[in-house]
Amino acid sequence: MERVVIVDALRTAFSRFGGALREVPSVQLGAQVLAAVLERGNVPKDAVGEVFYGTCVTAEHALDMNILGRQALLKAGLPPETLSLTLDRACCSSTTALSLAFQAIASGEMDCAVSIGSENMSRTPFLAPGLRFGRGLGPVTLSDPLHRLGYEDWNPVAVDAGEVALEHGIGREEQDAFALRSQQRYQAALTAGLFDEEILPIEVPQPKGPPQRFARDEFPKPETTMEGLARLKTIYGSPTVTAGNAPGLEAGASAILLMREETAAERGLAPLGRVLSVASVALRPDRMAEAPAPAIRKALGRAGLSLDDMARLEINEAFAAVPLVATRVLAGEDDGLYRSLLERLNVHGGAVAIGHPVGASGGRIVMTLLRELRRLGAGSRGVAAICGGLGQGDAVVVEAMGGGNG
Repeated sequence: MERVVIVDALRTAFSRFGGALREVPSVQLGAQVLAAVLERGNVPKDAVGEVFYGTCVTAEHALDMNILGRQALLKAGLPPETLSLTLDRACCSSTTALSLAFQAIASGEMDCAVSIGSENMSRTPFLAPGLRFGRGLGPVTLSDPLHRLGYEDWNPVAVDAGEVALEHGIGREEQDAFALRSQQRYQAALTAGLFDEEILPIEVPQPKGPPQRFARDEFPKPETTMEGLARLKTIYGSPTVTAGNAPGLEAGASAILLMREETAAERGLAPLGRVLSVASVALRPDRMAEAPAPAIRKALGRAGLSLDDMARLEINEAFAAVPLVATRVLAGEDDGLYRSLLERLNVHGGAVAIGHPVGASGGRIVMTLLRELRRLGAGSRGVAAICGGLGQGDAVVVEAMGGGNG
């Protein structure tokens, strides 16, 4: 097995629902981060063996037809001979894209690959089912793919997350406190400039006048208080999940440039870190909030490491309930371990503050984790994990190196 490194990683800033990126196709966002990560990593476009492109909200993609990965690489100026794969594993899509890139390089199939995650939930259209072949008299019924996140045959994920959290003894107040922590830690990291290296400023066309420069996450709410969170109503009938302890419906893209370690050395590149292992799991559909925990255990087992070896953990805040539940599952009945893991978890905030463009968030948590590990020092290790709709989970174990191109 070849050793695999991350040469560079970046993302757009994340736009709130109806915000600055509301009219920008997700495929265009994907193309921009793809071109930029290669340019900043000083890697020629013809060096890429394959682009693995993760995305989730298929209704938005339909506005631009299909094979978004193929479209994105052509828009980014990669040679037409470059392979691509477009995939959907719900919120796990960009970590799964990274996993496939890792496996392709580790197996010796290629020297270099890029994993992309891209989403624009603001651009998701209403659907008019049944109109293709005509209708009789009567009103036309539209459907909203974002309502309940489209899972018509299952509970809304907010309901499942809230119910599973209560099973583990994690109530509304603890979830609100974690949401407040996410907002506060994000603001502290923002003030310290800790997101500067990972964000790619982009120009957003305007109906009139010059393009708007977009370089800062729009969703964070620095004015958040426990009192304000407590006043919010729960959503979709969830027992605990509210708009305050959940992320919004965002737009954004992430890109990770992976390479065989020997190839990076031959090119004179200084990677950010190594990918030590990847893992995916699937549970019962209602157990989504637990899924990051078995994914982490599986990835750590493959790397021959333990939780004690992890200096930092990133678990995506699909809801505040998710990192809390997953951490409780990892700790079991050991309250001391639970508190220790929470201290190492999402130390600069997470999706409750930053936002969650579902197909892109997996790449975001990996790059945020890896840069935090580099601040701790070369050799520091951590794990990033994310849950996905209907009980899926991914995890990625990484180790910081002393280099970096961004």
